[in-house]
Amino acid sequence: MADLKYGKAMKKLDEIIQKIESEEIDVDELSAQVKEAVGLIKVCKAKIEKAEMEVKKVVDDFTAEEAGDEE
Repeated sequence: MADLKYGKAMKKLDEIIQKIESEEIDVDELSAQVKEAVGLIKVCKAKIEKAEMEVKKVVDDFTAEEAGDEE
């Protein structure tokens, strides 16, 4: 599941939430769907954290270059 793209994970998570909210899901399937939703949330969170770290590195590198140019 970790190699799942963020957009697809969010779409699948949205589908699960809609099923639960509309009560289209029976009790026997509910547990499995909730477990899948938790896994999808973990995947999305990890991807967001990774993207945040990459953006921070780019900004830090840019800031360092700008500071070096001013000297």
